[in-house]
Amino acid sequence: MSVYSEKVMDHFRNPRNVGEIENPDGVGKVGNPVCGDIMELYIKVKDEKIVDAKFKTFGCGAAIATSSMLTEMVKGKTIEEALKITNKAVAEALDGLPPIKMHCSVLAEEALKSAIKDYYKKKEKVK
Repeated sequence: MSVYSEKVMDHFRNPRNVGEIENPDGVGKVGNPVCGDIMELYIKVKDEKIVDAKFKTFGCGAAIATSSMLTEMVKGKTIEEALKITNKAVAEALDGLPPIKMHCSVLAEEALKSAIKDYYKKKEKVK
């Protein structure tokens, strides 16, 4: 019996939205120095709505699954709605994570907030 849910295993084995977005509107790069997971999230925004999201993650299966689930969750959401996505929401969408792997969902939330912060920085430069 696996410690991971079927959804975690599905997103680990068949990750959605892997890769980079050319000319992204926001990029979030975060890492956990303890476990070595590194997550990069790219977002494309149109009219304050996230129209595309991709990721590149170097890490364990839980890190890949949380990255994959996060990209599925943010697509179609407004920036304001995306900012409300928590690490717990990502973990719940995956039907849970083992306690020792909850830091992966924290990384996903941090990557999203970092990408949105980058989006706002770039937006300010355009004005």
